Amino acid sequence: MDLLRGTVVVVSGLGPGLGRSIALQSARAGADVVLAARTADRLAEVAKEVTALGCRGLAVPADITDAESAAGLVEAALAAFGRVDTLVNNAFAIPPLTSLAEAGLDTLREALDTNVIGTLRMTRLFAPALAASRGSVVMINSAVLRHSRPGFGGYKMAKAALLALAQSLATELGPQGIRVNSVAPGYIWAGSLQWYFGYLARQRGVTAEQIYQETAATTDLNELPGPDAIADAVVFLASSLARAITGQCLDVNAGEFHH
Repeated sequence: MDLLRGTVVVVSGLGPGLGRSIALQSARAGADVVLAARTADRLAEVAKEVTALGCRGLAVPADITDAESAAGLVEAALAAFGRVDTLVNNAFAIPPLTSLAEAGLDTLREALDTNVIGTLRMTRLFAPALAASRGSVVMINSAVLRHSRPGFGGYKMAKAALLALAQSLATELGPQGIRVNSVAPGYIWAGSLQWYFGYLARQRGVTAEQIYQETAATTDLNELPGPDAIADAVVFLASSLARAITGQCLDVNAGEFHH
């Protein structure tokens, strides 16, 4: 598939799970990829994987909560490739997983600084390049938008603010030809969730497979998507197939929630 052939994709928040999958699926679709995160070693490893797929990978250590560091990322991307076609805002700081009545306000503020303000900073900095390419922005959101379970108030507050940001930017940047969309994953069957299911299994004295089957049964497809399935939705929204789609949030959750 060459959906992104000849384009440049910037991925912020490059972790070992979804961030890596977004980078590699973008490369498999033909894009050169700029990789941004605070951990330099991980960036270098994924850049090598991108190169092995026949595309160029540029690793740029960056902190999106720091204005100078974020500006340096833009400069590095344009110096290397001369253009940017898609910005994927994947950087995320986990808010305190407790009730809003008990969550520390400073901790909540720090999470919002990364999840919302940092994302806005990145989008504003890349907007001129995206306008030149008539490109797009993809925000990585969460299925937490669709429920209000105890302990997830701070998480939902951050992601709801991110959704509002994406929708507002779609309206504001649309006249420049920039599309802004969101992807909201549910469970992602990867390292951290696999570890957690193993922990639950040990606590209950059952197998991890039983925990998986019980959880998967809450979805229409009776399965939990892996990170590549989420990344494929990002590639779609970045591609010309989605050229008339903006301001939308695409849920990728195997049917756990309907929206």
